[in-house]
Amino acid sequence: MAKKQALGRGLSALLEHSGSREERLGTNESPDYDVSRTVGRMGGGSIAMLDISQIEANPYQPRTHFDQDALEELATSIRTYGIIQPLTVRKVSAAKFQLISGERRFRASQLAEIEEVPAYIREADDQAMLEMALVENIQRENLDAIEVAISYKRLMDECSLTQELLSDRVGKNRSTVANYLRLLKLPAEIQVGIIEKKISMGHARALVTAGSEAVQIAIFRKVLNDDLSVRQVEELIRNKQPESKKRATGGGLSFIQQKMRDDLGDKLSSTVKIMRREDGTGKLEIKFDSDDDLQRIIELMDS
Repeated sequence: MAKKQALGRGLSALLEHSGSREERLGTNESPDYDVSRTVGRMGGGSIAMLDISQIEANPYQPRTHFDQDALEELATSIRTYGIIQPLTVRKVSAAKFQLISGERRFRASQLAEIEEVPAYIREADDQAMLEMALVENIQRENLDAIEVAISYKRLMDECSLTQELLSDRVGKNRSTVANYLRLLKLPAEIQVGIIEKKISMGHARALVTAGSEAVQIAIFRKVLNDDLSVRQVEELIRNKQPESKKRATGGGLSFIQQKMRDDLGDKLSSTVKIMRREDGTGKLEIKFDSDDDLQRIIELMDS
């Protein structure tokens, strides 16, 4: 049976105008993949047709599940029109490549029984590959909020990024990054609810401030049972707080002071309390979960 190919219209044009084989590859290159199937160059790397069996999945892929119906739809599109945007891979051995980005296209191509796919071949070490894969998926894929939060955490931990550097990498405000990271402090039951889209990001952000884990879970279950809006959840949480906590976290503070508290909490990705007396004196309290978390907060305050 003849091989199914998925060159794509844009890559067909590239092939037609990419010049001779020597111009495409350069006189000193001797790649181990099939040079006759190299169709162009981009940014110091090559675009080549690779057997799909040569490509292995990305071990750093942050997405943990894919919608099967959406993959089937993409597979149908690939059968009809081919792959318009190449996969991005790195070479790991003489005839083996590892996916950096394009996991959905890769899986859909397998479903479509495509035997050759266009791929942009890059050089990348493990850390660079991890960062590229995570950033690409955060920006392009419809990850749920927990997958985004885990990706942010991995970028910070495994690529040694501060929240400020991370926000630059992913093109988000630091407060947005901090809000995602705070979701990882929620109980597992609530995180699963976020993944399964039982509650929104707004519900989740409110639950972070609800208090103990038992209170968070109780309110979460009430949200599901009574179909509460985000505003109703926020009101419920305010009403459940004891007077001493209301005074510590909001009572007696002006709108500007409450915003300062919330902005500082977002910046530090931690719970911040301002306890203010009538004479204007008071104290600032910042919660930390471990010695490492304390060190992280001190470094953020010094930056």
